[in-house]
Amino acid sequence: MTTVKRKILVVDDNLEFAKTVAKNLEKEGFQVSLAPDGNTAIVAASNESPELVLLDLKLPDIPGVELLRIMKSINENMAVIVVTAYGGERVAIDLMKAGAIDFLSKPFNFDDLLNAINNAFKISDAQREDKKHDRYPHLEKFFPFLAHEIRNPLHAISGALAIIQRRSDLKDEILSQSVKVIQEEVQHLNEFVQECLNFVRPPSESRFVEIDINEVISFIVNTIPHRFEELCQKIRVTTDLAPQLPKFFGNYEEIKQAFLNLVRNGLEAMDEGGELTIRSTFQTEPKPGWVRVALVDHGLGMKEENLQFLFHPFFTTKPRGTGLGLAICKRIIVERHHGKIQIESQEGKGTTVTVELPIERRSRPR
Repeated sequence: MTTVKRKILVVDDNLEFAKTVAKNLEKEGFQVSLAPDGNTAIVAASNESPELVLLDLKLPDIPGVELLRIMKSINENMAVIVVTAYGGERVAIDLMKAGAIDFLSKPFNFDDLLNAINNAFKISDAQREDKKHDRYPHLEKFFPFLAHEIRNPLHAISGALAIIQRRSDLKDEILSQSVKVIQEEVQHLNEFVQECLNFVRPPSESRFVEIDINEVISFIVNTIPHRFEELCQKIRVTTDLAPQLPKFFGNYEEIKQAFLNLVRNGLEAMDEGGELTIRSTFQTEPKPGWVRVALVDHGLGMKEENLQFLFHPFFTTKPRGTGLGLAICKRIIVERHHGKIQIESQEGKGTTVTVELPIERRSRPR
């Protein structure tokens, strides 16, 4: 299994220094590329889409501040840390105004650089998350209206279908197949509407109760044959649940919905057959502990370049997917229950989804 490595571009004409930095960063799990001058850096920024740039202020072809502005024009979400042996406080202020997220003076130790990089990622991730939320504020008002306008005709279609089934001779294969197609499309639209509503539904702390995650998993597994009848004929679902797991506080219906979405994804990834394994464990660190659930499938897997977009609303690689399932999971697990969700996948080999939920009760859901 592979995870997406965060991309860093090191722009420095001192090749020995750049290679040393790259080697140390690669040991920390980053994907690093090098550029010895400004023009090479511009091409790399355009083609490789790095998330962070370590930019030397003194380059042979383009002044550092000018290159910084060019980098930000290529991708405004790109974090830039300037590293240089030149300049003081005045230069640092000018760089911040131009869009730099931090400034390091050479020489520096690697721990200082690593701290600056981690802080830069935290800041840029938070800014990206804020922009993502700003992008969809109108949906909270629009989706309920959309649901009403779609569901009314769907109810009428379903009623008309019921009459057709009662009064028509469905022994005609073409007519029978046509009715089946309409029923499936009505169900698909109903599921889409429900996912839209789930995505914008406000959190409710009043519904927070103690939850046994093993009970949630067992309930979902027991309903799989009914919910996914066709898929279950080819897929085996196994569980390995640690006994007497501590309970955590949460909204039971939301947690059930999140794990149902994850199970559905695992099953749909193995439309040719396979095995879905669900494991639960307890992690003692960091304190006071986390309930951990891993869902492992041996299905199609995903392309590495798609992993970074999986939690974006409306992003999907499925022909009939809504792109809201994982976005809902993240909203429930991370934003409302202060948990963690991680996806590891390798194309052609399968996917592992890991969810961690804190056992203590924290502040009200966001």
